[in-house]
Amino acid sequence: MTIVVGHDGTDSGDDAALLGAQLSGSTGEQLVVVAVYPEENPIGMGRVDAEYIAYMREQAEEVSACGRRFLDERGVEAEYRVVGSHSAAHGLDDVAEETGASMIVVGSARKGARRRISPGSTGDRLLHGAICPVAVAPRGHRERSVESRVTRIGVAYVDAPEARVALNVAAGLVRETNASLTLYTVVAPRAEIFAPVTGRDAEEAFLGAVREAARAALDEALASLPFEAADELLEGDIVDELAALDDHECDLLVCGSRGYGPVRRVLLGGVARKLIRRAACPVVVVPRAG
Repeated sequence: MTIVVGHDGTDSGDDAALLGAQLSGSTGEQLVVVAVYPEENPIGMGRVDAEYIAYMREQAEEVSACGRRFLDERGVEAEYRVVGSHSAAHGLDDVAEETGASMIVVGSARKGARRRISPGSTGDRLLHGAICPVAVAPRGHRERSVESRVTRIGVAYVDAPEARVALNVAAGLVRETNASLTLYTVVAPRAEIFAPVTGRDAEEAFLGAVREAARAALDEALASLPFEAADELLEGDIVDELAALDDHECDLLVCGSRGYGPVRRVLLGGVARKLIRRAACPVVVVPRAG
């Protein structure tokens, strides 16, 4: 198994490389750093096209060298590949499929908020069709120590098929890394002002039933695991609460993609789509199972 990192020669690429190195160091998997260049012929048949492609490959070789320097300075061993494809996302996905990758790692958009994740165009495309889980590193992640290991894994959990798939992936990571696991479930807060139509008692009864159902789902999920794990039942907006988890609580947050669309492909739903643009810690989005 491998961990495939997309590097574009920028700080964002270094963010992804550092997260990939931390994951590789934690799991023991081989790190493969990939620079992709456009392989399509933009002009027509002939010598100009060949020269153009050769030029773009040369640029990608320089990008790859940037990634190598960054990781060499930190004593990280990796395999480096330069591949041609009609898009960076497609090229990374092809390498992931070829190498049996457990994960593709990308950085955040350069205009995103510091210490927050916000995938750029390549990340967006991967998050709408990658064959394996996709991890997005926050901006500035490159400043962290490469010696830091993944020791605390969280999973966004609800009683739904996509969350159970995410839990299975998170459990696999726990076995590989010896990290701790925490299941996070978020329920709606109690309203400050109760609607006069339903009344306070009805509102309290409904919210109580929701919390009981969430508690029961967490207990069932915890009982299904072959090791001990923790849980937190949070109250508030689901995206706000999960996005607030930072490196004090979670090294990696795993979430599922929605339960329809291509089998074994990532396809973001509403919550994951918002979370992937606001989270403070690295997020891994898992494809739905077949």
